[in-house]
Amino acid sequence: MSNNHNPKKRNFQIEAFKHRVVVDPKYADRTWKILEHAIAEIYNHNASGLSFEELYRNAYNLVLHKFGEKLYSGLVTAMTAHLKEIRNSIEAAQGDSFLEMINKKWNDQNKALHMIRDIVMYMDRTYVSSTKKTPVHELGLNLWRDHIVQSSKIQARLRNALLDLVRKERTGEVIDRLLMRNVIKMFMELGELVYLEGFEKPFLEASAEFYKGESQRFVESCDCGDYLKKAEKPLTEEVERVAHYLDEKTEPKITSVVEREMIANHIQRLAHMEKSGLVNMLMNDKYEDLSRMYTLFRRVNNGLVTVRDVMALHLREMGKQIVTDPEKSKDPVEFVQRLLDERDKYDAIISKSFNNDKTFQNLLISSFEYFINLNNRSPEFISLFVDDKLRKGLKGSGEEDLEIVCEKVMMLFRYLQEKDVFEKYYKQHLAKRLLSGRTVSDDAERNMIVKLKTECGYQFTSKLEGMFTDMKTSHDTVKGFYNTHPELSEGTTISVQILTTGFWPAQPTVPCNLPAEVSVLCEKFRSHYLGTHNGRRLSWQTNMGTADVKATFGKAQRHELNVSTFQMCVLMLFNNSDKLSYREIEQATEIPHSDLKRCLQSMACVRGKNVLRKEPASRDIGEEDWFVVNEKFASKFYKVKIGTVVAQKETETEKLETRHRVEEDRKPQIEAAVVRIMKSRKVLDHNNIIAEVTKQLQGRFLANPTEIKKRIESLIERDFLERDNTDRKLYRYLA
Repeated sequence: MSNNHNPKKRNFQIEAFKHRVVVDPKYADRTWKILEHAIAEIYNHNASGLSFEELYRNAYNLVLHKFGEKLYSGLVTAMTAHLKEIRNSIEAAQGDSFLEMINKKWNDQNKALHMIRDIVMYMDRTYVSSTKKTPVHELGLNLWRDHIVQSSKIQARLRNALLDLVRKERTGEVIDRLLMRNVIKMFMELGELVYLEGFEKPFLEASAEFYKGESQRFVESCDCGDYLKKAEKPLTEEVERVAHYLDEKTEPKITSVVEREMIANHIQRLAHMEKSGLVNMLMNDKYEDLSRMYTLFRRVNNGLVTVRDVMALHLREMGKQIVTDPEKSKDPVEFVQRLLDERDKYDAIISKSFNNDKTFQNLLISSFEYFINLNNRSPEFISLFVDDKLRKGLKGSGEEDLEIVCEKVMMLFRYLQEKDVFEKYYKQHLAKRLLSGRTVSDDAERNMIVKLKTECGYQFTSKLEGMFTDMKTSHDTVKGFYNTHPELSEGTTISVQILTTGFWPAQPTVPCNLPAEVSVLCEKFRSHYLGTHNGRRLSWQTNMGTADVKATFGKAQRHELNVSTFQMCVLMLFNNSDKLSYREIEQATEIPHSDLKRCLQSMACVRGKNVLRKEPASRDIGEEDWFVVNEKFASKFYKVKIGTVVAQKETETEKLETRHRVEEDRKPQIEAAVVRIMKSRKVLDHNNIIAEVTKQLQGRFLANPTEIKKRIESLIERDFLERDNTDRKLYRYLA
């Protein structure tokens, strides 16, 4: 039987333990010698026989036994000694081998640093950290910087060797880019300041000097286009150079140097270069050169400002020559076509060469606005151009092309300050097209009116649209007339266009004695129309009508003549007379003197249309002339149109009359604008009223401040406004 004895529990606790280690005083020296030998072997490329585990343990023990300072200072001394030997070997290198030696020794230094850092890793983590000393790897880089890169015998030599290689590459020589990359990477790894001061700064200075010389040489020997090509090339090359062996942060700096030396310093000279500068490029449509100039000049401050200023001056001078040259203003159609061609030309330049830059688009608009309004007949000419295209169409083209032309014309229309003048002329020309039936198509006419309506609003085109309504109503009315009088559909017939006063241009009622057969029909139509429309009055506009007359000449030559109403009246007289004098014709028809002369001239003096023969024969009509039917008249066409000799453009008198009508029409518009503004503002000073009215009306015309002042005075007289009692320049609205 065994005794189970439970021991009594005791309360023992270790509160402190002191351990003493006795270290041999020579231990630190012996251990360092081992490490020092290892460092030497590493630098001598004999590290293969070393035990890094044992070396690590030795370094660890030194730090552990408080010999961290001895290890750190010994490491500095050993590395410095080896770097001095390396420095001597680098200094001894000659020619191309100099950079190769630096590169080789730098690679060796990096390998050595990695091995040494692995050995003293424990020191790096503890002793270096606690004493805030420089970490081993950074220490090695600093020692390399101080003893190698910034050595008095190496520093300048290294810098010059690198810059020389860059210069050679710039002049077309092939260099070892890998070597350059490695050496410059060494600068970057030694620290940003080392790279900036040791390489980048002198690199940029040398580059500026190089490109300054190159630019001067090029600008003296090349035209503008060739210079721009040469300026473009180094920009690409420098970006490529940075990518291959420089710090990416250097790119904007070297690019700025090239831009300054190759572009900015020569902008004015290049833009104004005789026979090859910007103006020459613009005139000769050199899209590629212009694109290159735009791309390069936009890189520098105020570069595009120079391009814009030169282009603006050129555009204004060019446009001024077109619109103020009397020779170029003789033919309105050619005048406008030339403006459209110039607009297309510069649109293409801005699109193809200037990347549709809004600045240049606005420049084009402002330039055209400037010079197109220098000629006060521009509104008339643009209307005549549209009239020509809508009457004749485009040769060999369809309605789509006509639509494009009309759209381009609208661009010129937008530049006009006096849009109301254009409206007056357009109304006259549209009336002639509609009444003569000479229009490409109703769709083309309506499309043009839609464009004008979109641009200027309903008020601008309401009368034009009313003219189309009248044409439709007239067709229905004439149809109703013949339905009511079917017996009149045989023999002579009439087609009547009923024009609403106000929609159509005001025309004087010109007296004319119509032939009896026509006069009877006119009276019957008048009775029919007034019988169905109460309170209306009809006035026959004989000066605006046309007629188809069947005629038989000698040898039974039969033709159908399309003539004006006046011409019809003259021709019908020869049914009862073989020969008539000018005075007899004038007395019988009562056609006004000027109209009769043009009428007879077109029938007796125009070759191929001379259905009458004049005695004596001459180009002008005199009051003593006699007229007979030209029995020898012949034409290969059965239907012959005999136009009336008339000037395409207005005479000076007509022009003054049109201008006077425009000025009169503006007065109520100015007054209405003043009343609208004052009704809203209640009280306003004179200068602000002028500014507000001008702004409101600029869509239709440029209001004259003097005329605005007159309209204000008129409104004051009629008690719409009153002057302030104390400030006479202040106006009040009277409700």
